[in-house]
Amino acid sequence: MKHYNDAGFFNGNVLVSKNNKIIYNAAFGFTDATKKDKLTTEYRFNIGSITKEFSAIALLQLHEKGKLKLDDRVSNFFPEFPKWATEVSIKDLLQYTSGIPNVNWKKIKSQKDIFDDLKLVEKLDFASGSQYDYNMNNVFMRQFIIEKITGMSYKDYVQKNIFNPLKLNSAEITPIRNNKNITKGFNNKLVEDKPDFLVGGTFITTMDLLKFINSLHSNKIISKNSLFELGQQFKSEDTQSALGEAKFNNKELIEHSHDGRAGNYEALVVSDIDKKFTIILLGNNYQGKLFEISNTIKSIIKD
Repeated sequence: MKHYNDAGFFNGNVLVSKNNKIIYNAAFGFTDATKKDKLTTEYRFNIGSITKEFSAIALLQLHEKGKLKLDDRVSNFFPEFPKWATEVSIKDLLQYTSGIPNVNWKKIKSQKDIFDDLKLVEKLDFASGSQYDYNMNNVFMRQFIIEKITGMSYKDYVQKNIFNPLKLNSAEITPIRNNKNITKGFNNKLVEDKPDFLVGGTFITTMDLLKFINSLHSNKIISKNSLFELGQQFKSEDTQSALGEAKFNNKELIEHSHDGRAGNYEALVVSDIDKKFTIILLGNNYQGKLFEISNTIKSIIKD
């Protein structure tokens, strides 16, 4: 890890767990572009797309409580939406097969803009369930449905039903209210990322992310059947499930990995449930080397 940091390939925090014990927990580099303050293991990072697991878990929690069915259509919750909403199911939103066009990022300046723009969508890019398109409108639509069913903001729902029960004290959904121990993303020219104005990103420490992953795998927040459902992906091998990449053996989860990026933040979780190890890498100066680093750590673990 010192080599990767010295070579400029990694600025961030790393945690490795084996046989339910933390065997390595370290911080390398700086908290922001000024390079004045060194990182410690207490710092929180934006985990990019890994945050998509929370909206998926929330929907399955509501499913377990009988508040929705996975084949319910978007129109069940938003009858004011155009005709396409009668075709898109919650399962489509989870597997990125909805056909809803991607977010029009040029005109989006708030969460309300996203909702209003979805109401203006005239037709789907393809018939729901027939193809795969990994885009954020699937995730935002999940969040809107959670808010509609519960009467709570998405941020508050996740806090109350995922973060608090698991005692993930460092975890917070964007927009961030508590700026303590928050890293700032920056590029190689030492230019900082602009703050994220949208709801749904997550800042968390490596330790709390490990706690979340272990709780998910041991069915503390959703059932074994729900976990299996979230691990299902569209037909081809190169598509992502709501859990990123998940492998099962007779409905038992045996491997789980998910990577994320948000601006210059980068994140990777690799878990081998059979071999009982988890690797977590969180960075705030994107270099695109996390898989390489993770593979090296895996080789060390496996001798």
